[in-house]
Amino acid sequence: MKNEKATITWLGQMGLMVRIGGVALLIDYFASDILDRQTPVPIPPEKISDVDFIIGTHDHVDHIDHGAWRIWAKTCPNASFVFPAAHVHTVTEDGIAPARQIPIDAGEHVTLGNVTIHAIPAAHEFLEKDEQGRCPCLQYIIEGSGVRLYHAGDTLRYEGMLPTLQAFGPIDAALLPINGRDGARYRRNCIGNMTFQEAADLAGALRPRLVIPGHWDMFADNPGDPEAFADYLDAKYQMTCRVPRVLEEIAL
Repeated sequence: MKNEKATITWLGQMGLMVRIGGVALLIDYFASDILDRQTPVPIPPEKISDVDFIIGTHDHVDHIDHGAWRIWAKTCPNASFVFPAAHVHTVTEDGIAPARQIPIDAGEHVTLGNVTIHAIPAAHEFLEKDEQGRCPCLQYIIEGSGVRLYHAGDTLRYEGMLPTLQAFGPIDAALLPINGRDGARYRRNCIGNMTFQEAADLAGALRPRLVIPGHWDMFADNPGDPEAFADYLDAKYQMTCRVPRVLEEIAL
């Protein structure tokens, strides 16, 4: 039976607050008030204290926000930090003690209370590995209390990704990046994600109960179009999506 109290709250970009079965997970929350962000910080980092796990998909500031992680190391003294094992060094530099770190690599999973996180490789923009064979960019399947959430992090769709995701079973909610990629972004070293059409095609293959577009609102020079995504998803697959509002709580 599903836990009807399972909720997700969108925090902009790819940020989510997830509450499942009494466990609070903060994922990819970009909370630093830097000058080039388009949207205000919805919750100042120093105001966050009631989370159990702080999770990052890869070491870019809008996904693992080191300025905020250094704050949360103090304001969330009971929280553990989950992140790609390739980034142990930079997370340790944030003042997060090894006992509070939960490094994870592709193909591994970790159980946090009654919630399990499965790590899947992400191609941002390529399927890369470090010298120790670890994936620096991950996607996550999060399961607990009968709810299954897919957080795609930053990724393109690659060969073998769809069957890997389908093997987990039906997905209740999926957060997908839709900002795409182009030559102008390449030239300034801004690596890309799925286009809105590619993200919609992935959603059409997975058929989650809820589809949420992400990675479209934060930076003027790296935008996405959620309305175009929603229209394409409806026209091609007769699926609806939820274009979220910041701090909107959605029951799963």
